[in-house]
Formats: sequence, structure tokens, C-alpha cells
Amino acid sequence: MHETVIVQGGVRSALPLCLGLILSLLAATSPVSSDEFTINAQTIQDRKSVFATVESVDRIAARARIGGTIANLTVDEGSEVTDGQQIAVISDRKLSLKLASVDATMESLTAQQKLAQTDLARALSLRKTGAVSQARLDETQTRLDIVKSEIASLKAEKSIVFQEMADGNVLAPVAGRVLSVPVTNGSVILAGETIAVIASNNFVLRLRLPERHAKFMKVGDRVFVGERGIDEYSDKLADGVVQQVYPELQNGQVIADVKVANIGDYFVGERTRVHVATGFRSVIAAPARYFHQRYGVTFARLKNAGEVSVRLGRPVTGSPDGEIEVLSGLIDGDTLVSP
Repeated sequence: MHETVIVQGGVRSALPLCLGLILSLLAATSPVSSDEFTINAQTIQDRKSVFATVESVDRIAARARIGGTIANLTVDEGSEVTDGQQIAVISDRKLSLKLASVDATMESLTAQQKLAQTDLARALSLRKTGAVSQARLDETQTRLDIVKSEIASLKAEKSIVFQEMADGNVLAPVAGRVLSVPVTNGSVILAGETIAVIASNNFVLRLRLPERHAKFMKVGDRVFVGERGIDEYSDKLADGVVQQVYPELQNGQVIADVKVANIGDYFVGERTRVHVATGFRSVIAAPARYFHQRYGVTFARLKNAGEVSVRLGRPVTGSPDGEIEVLSGLIDGDTLVSP
């Protein structure tokens, strides 16, 4: 049996009164979302996904300084080398024969020097007694001076031979990776021929864009580099900076170098995706947490206006809040609340 209460004008059941009180309490205590976001049109850089090629800033050839035969080749394509590392040895048998000839000539001149010194000492002794003329003494002194000069010249020639032998050691001009080695052990080469081509460790991403993008490219621009590979698209992007824009167009393309950290393990010539700025445009965007899907349709909840269906585009590149571009369904000034 329901309890009844007497009010002015009659009797009514207390049950509806209790239900209304309970609903009022639930409405007062139910949590209201305070997470709101007001749509403001923003100007962003319009970015385009292009391919860039990993290239070395410098490609340096390690060349032979003397002619001869490759006796000890220590590198191959892909080898890592350090600055000054020996990568090959060039041997020339003529140098050892030339050194033997110089040594034999040195022994002969040394013997002549000793004889000239003995003749000079005898001439000086006889000159004191007047048995030898001054002209004879001067002749003996001159002969000794000539032998000494020849010995000095021969020593210099011997040093040249030693330097030529040392020049047979081919050294890496820079630290980096070996791209090509056009010779093998036993190859006969001439002075100046290339032993190896080395890419220095200063690697960049080289962009080649149509010339209509030239007005948008400048040093210091920020670009975004995708994950390694060209087959899959990924939203995981790395930062890069344009460090050089070349002033000359080649085949209708503007060329720019992008500096990115940790690309030293890429293959030289490998391609990867890069997102570059191609202009500016006005967009409406909001963080992804303000959208939800139901039955394959994306909805957003407006403050004091219920739900509306929206059409989303791609994420805004570089947005710290993970904003997504809204193609339709929202306008500038709308206030969103979390669903």
C-alpha cells in the first residue's frame, strides 16, 4: 500500500514525488565534461609527399701517386674507412733497382772523397815546403768540393726514391664509405688513376622538385621525413632542415639538400619520403579525441547543439595535439566537447 500525503486541495500519491526528487539529484550529480575545444580556422603549410635521395655531400677519389702494380688491396665496396687509413699498396720494382744504383754510386763517391781528402792533406804539407804550387793546391781543394757536392746530390736523390716508395701506400683522403673500387690485386696502374671512390660521412637527403616549387624553398625550412622505405606510408615522421638550396635549375628542377640526423646507415642512393611545403592554405582542424565513429560514420559533439556528422582529412603534419583536418561538418567558431 502506498503512503499518502495530504495537501491543500486533496490527496495524492507520494511515489511520483520521490521519483522526481531522485531524477533531480541524479541530474545534479552527473559529471559534465569540461573538456572543450573551440574551432578556429588556422593557416598551415600545404605539404606534399615527395621522394628524396640519400647522397653524400662529397665524393672523393683515392688516387695512385705513382705507377706500378697493386700488391695489397684492403678495401671493397661498402667498406668503412677512416681518414688516413691505408687502403692499398702499389709496388714498383724499378724503385728498388734505382735505390740499389744510388747506393752503388754513393759507395764510389765516398771512396773518391777519401782519396780527395788524402790528396788535399798531402798538397797542404808539400805547400809548406814550397814543393807544390798554389795552383796545384787549389785544384786538389776543388776536386774535394766537387765530390762532396755530388754526394749531397746523391743523398737527395735517395730521399726521392724513399718518398716514391712511401707514395706507393694509398691512403683514404676522408673518413666514410667506399662506393666503388675499380681495381683488383695485381692490376697495373699509372700515376693518377683511381683506386677507390669514397663517400664522406656527411650524408644528406637531396630533393629534386619541379621549378614551380622554387619560390617556396629556402634555407632553414622545416621538412618531415618518413620512415625508411618507399612502399609504405607512415605517420611517424622525423624532423629535417633544408641546409642548402642550389641556385641553378637542372632539367627544370630545383635541387635542395636536407640535413637529417641518423641517416648514415642508409644506402647511398636510397630513396625515402619527405614532406615539403608547397604553399599555405586555411583549414579547420581539431584534436582526434573530439571525434568518434558509429556505424562507419564519424561524429563530433557540439556544445549545446548535439552531434553532427563530419568528414575528416589527414592529420595536420607537425601538430603537437594530433589535430586532424576537418573537410566538412564544422565551421569556424564551433565549440566541441568530448564524446
